Amino acid sequence: MRDSDSILSQAEAVLHGNDRGLYTIPAHGLYPHQWLWDSCFIALGWRHLDIERAKIEILSLLRGQWKNGMVPHMVFTSGSAYKRDRNIWRSWVSPFAPEDVTTSGITQPPMLTEAIVQVGEKMDLLDRRSWYRQVFPGLLAFHEWLYTERDPHGEGLTLQIHPWETGLDNTPPWMAELHEHLLPWWIRALQKTGTEKLTGMFRRDTRFVPKAQRFSNVDALALYDTQRRLRRKAYDINRILDHSLFAIEDLTFNSILVRANENFLQIAKSIRADVPPELLKRIELTRASLEDLWDPFTEQYYSRDFTTHRLLKTPSIATLMPLYAGTISKERAALLVKSIENEHIFGPAYPVPSAPLNSAWFDPIRYWQGPTWFNTNWLIADGLRRYGYHDHAEALVEGSLELVRSGKFNEYYNPLSGEPLGAQNFSWTAAIAIDWLKSHKEKDPDAKR
Repeated sequence: MRDSDSILSQAEAVLHGNDRGLYTIPAHGLYPHQWLWDSCFIALGWRHLDIERAKIEILSLLRGQWKNGMVPHMVFTSGSAYKRDRNIWRSWVSPFAPEDVTTSGITQPPMLTEAIVQVGEKMDLLDRRSWYRQVFPGLLAFHEWLYTERDPHGEGLTLQIHPWETGLDNTPPWMAELHEHLLPWWIRALQKTGTEKLTGMFRRDTRFVPKAQRFSNVDALALYDTQRRLRRKAYDINRILDHSLFAIEDLTFNSILVRANENFLQIAKSIRADVPPELLKRIELTRASLEDLWDPFTEQYYSRDFTTHRLLKTPSIATLMPLYAGTISKERAALLVKSIENEHIFGPAYPVPSAPLNSAWFDPIRYWQGPTWFNTNWLIADGLRRYGYHDHAEALVEGSLELVRSGKFNEYYNPLSGEPLGAQNFSWTAAIAIDWLKSHKEKDPDAKR
């Protein structure tokens, strides 16, 4: 067993090893670029080690911001070695893409304001306000884009156009929808004949991680096909929606948006910045609209089809994310907590699994269909504290840290056995461990974990 100082030392080594100056890659080999919500979680760790480096991590995300306000989910590393990655996305097909860097054409959960506020908490008041003023124009543009482009009907919930925008890439609700309604004919033909197995020879991800821990070949093909169709539409939301591609009001994304809006308003108030009245109205509407995703029969929250408003009743870890939003009733929060306490749902030996144990989709080693992740545990623990479940939050943090006491900071873990899975030396796992341990020490300098 390793004490907290040893965990901290190893976690810091992971961050420094993945540091590329302007940003921190998630992991060597498999993830050579900058990802939006990765960097937001990574900044939580850097803020304890080097406040200027934490600021750079966030500002580096904003260098990829599009002219229409979107903050893309990836900013690509330059150089000939990654030309193929950049060509897959071809951000330059959109007139809104930046000219000096290449990016993806979609976004990710809006964790940006959370990271900015968390970094700001490590500064004195004058420096914090200066920091907020520096990032406010980009934040304002991003939040306005989220509503003008992704809430076209003014209903309060934003829509997402690719599973990768959820951050939970192959999460069961989206995959179920894809398999049942949107799988292209040519992929179904490959699946029927078994020839989709041949595509495994061309997959880059399985060179670094065992294929059983990644997407299936069919899912990988479907996700790529969806991305390719977005590119063909030049990432123009009007053209995309006209042709009935993926359009889902994702529960995780919108739960994080509720909290992002609260943080955004906190930042604006701190620097006495004006927020457009229309944006204020949409922010208030989002708080209320999250309740439209509640199903009284199963007593869970779900994502929703944008067009039909049909709830996608495939359970996943997303149902717990309204705890992080912090705006649901105490009664509904209590129901969600019961599912975390239940060892047959979200309470295995190493919680919280990305799909409930009683789901037909549950696979303890396959990416976002079962394994335990540090970033979602950070969100859930934060939400538990907001509702007064401090002992639950502490138990979740302790259980998560138990996973890294071996010194292995992996991408995700088997929730039944604790086995490290996915990429090794994963940055947000290390950063979150640093945040939990350092924050605990700051509150109680004499405490030992």
